[in-house]
Amino acid sequence: MIQFRDYQQNIIDKGTEVLLTKKFLYLSMEVRTGKTLTSLGLLDKMMSVNRVLFITKKRAISSIESDYNMLNPDYELQVINYESLHKIDQVGWDAVVCDEAHGMGAFPKPSKRAKAVSELIRKNKPYVILLSGTPTPESYSQMYHQVYSIPNNPFNKYSNFYKFASDYVTVTTKRIGGFMVNDYSDAKETIIDDMNPYTISYTQKEAGFESSIKEKILFVDAPESLMVMCSKLKKLLVLEGEDEVILADTSVKLMQKLHQMYSGTVKFESGNSMVLDLFKAEYIYDNFCCNKIGIFYKFKEELNAIKKVYGDSICTDLDEFNSTDKSIALQIVSGREGISLRNAKYLVYYNIDFSATSYWQSRDRMTTKERLENEVFWIFTEGGIESKIYKAVSKKKNYTLNHFKRDLLTLN
Repeated sequence: MIQFRDYQQNIIDKGTEVLLTKKFLYLSMEVRTGKTLTSLGLLDKMMSVNRVLFITKKRAISSIESDYNMLNPDYELQVINYESLHKIDQVGWDAVVCDEAHGMGAFPKPSKRAKAVSELIRKNKPYVILLSGTPTPESYSQMYHQVYSIPNNPFNKYSNFYKFASDYVTVTTKRIGGFMVNDYSDAKETIIDDMNPYTISYTQKEAGFESSIKEKILFVDAPESLMVMCSKLKKLLVLEGEDEVILADTSVKLMQKLHQMYSGTVKFESGNSMVLDLFKAEYIYDNFCCNKIGIFYKFKEELNAIKKVYGDSICTDLDEFNSTDKSIALQIVSGREGISLRNAKYLVYYNIDFSATSYWQSRDRMTTKERLENEVFWIFTEGGIESKIYKAVSKKKNYTLNHFKRDLLTLN
């Protein structure tokens, strides 16, 4: 029998009242505070709930099913990832739980994910619980499409985002690809104020977590031949080989290609990709191979580089990682949410993502209440782009094309 922590039991009691009166609850609980288990326990108090649909990321499915089996509540649970929603029964759900709900927050148009969840809610009229440690990581405007399909949400008088924005957003303009477009990211904090009656928030500090994250940047020299390639691409905007072409005829392409190449991989104009050099994978192996670690990578060829160097001592499956002595390699975006790497001694980043959300969420994967210190290592190429990206995302800013254009002259 699972024994809830005192704060979890308090949230369950309060959340039950909110759900009974409003049919909708947003649990904004920071990572490792147990929002998944809390939501499952909360629904066990809802006498009219017999079938629950829990929507999450694919990597998190097994851990949620494990929590459900340990709790052994009176309702039936199905856990599914967002991309597979079309495969399940579309009716018959008494409650729907949306994990990492901020992933539905795209604006001004709703994402495919938000539309799929909206259709489920429309057909079932269920109790709805949204879960996220960071409900609006980049803009308060991200709240609208998370809740727009829920009948009792505080913005239900607005039939679309644009009408919502007329009251809650200071609309500006920005240049994208030579065109001026409306920018809806400057939203008012009153959005969060209006969500307060539907929201229960809880932080790691309130839960008694005392762990800290210690970050260290390690610079590694890339082979001279690779740096020469990067320098030529900046100057010529195209590199032609016997069979493949690296084309950077726009600023966006140049930013993407350099991001790949400074870490030793590239995607060609044909769509093919390859490992240019193993220097980063070899550096990680030489310095961390005696430890069980989690490695975050950005591009798929980086995983191939890691596998070539680590061989059978690396895995990509969380269950295998937890049950063996192997280290694990995860793509940053897919591994930044909904999983625990508590069994890793260190986190090591092969590369870095342009997203501030990726930075703040992924580096917290080892945190537990008992762990006092998490060590995170960033492997950056000397003279490369990674340290420039780090400077932006660590200040909660996405790394954009404007940043890149400013930084371009300082890259080797």
